[in-house]
Amino acid sequence: MQDTTGPKGLTRRELLSRSTAAGATFVVGAGFLAAPNAAWAVETTTLKPETFATLVQMARDIYPHDKVGDEFYVVAVKGYDADTTADMVEAGVAGLNAAARGKGHASYLAMGWERDRVDILRGMEDSAFFQQIRGGLVTGLYNQKAVWPIFGYEGASFDQGGYIDRGFNDINWL
Repeated sequence: MQDTTGPKGLTRRELLSRSTAAGATFVVGAGFLAAPNAAWAVETTTLKPETFATLVQMARDIYPHDKVGDEFYVVAVKGYDADTTADMVEAGVAGLNAAARGKGHASYLAMGWERDRVDILRGMEDSAFFQQIRGGLVTGLYNQKAVWPIFGYEGASFDQGGYIDRGFNDINWL
């Protein structure tokens, strides 16, 4: 019989049962996150899985793009799963969860409406935590070459002779 134990003792059966029982966007295991409705998973090393899942949702709420999949947001925030930023992120997410509890929800992730989560983010937008996450997302999300085609960006042109000879004048919406 084949060993089906996943990261840190999580079996496939446990993974699937948690995803259907929770009905959540993220399946949380011991250091492991997966989306039951998408093709991505990530293993956390420093942050709690719940904290990382909250960070991904926060990233999506700060820079919402319906056509950009969660896997790109995961890549954008993966750098915060490090020893140097873990305490700051854990404390910041604890603040998000406390604000959500103040509005009658179990956690930031449990808030069903984006506008409710955005209200919480607006209330903390001057904090060092929010500014660091928001600033890191600018490059973490938009510097991913796989995201560029979603936005219609073809990338830098200097190595191909510039835009003038490569369709600079091909826009048809003007």
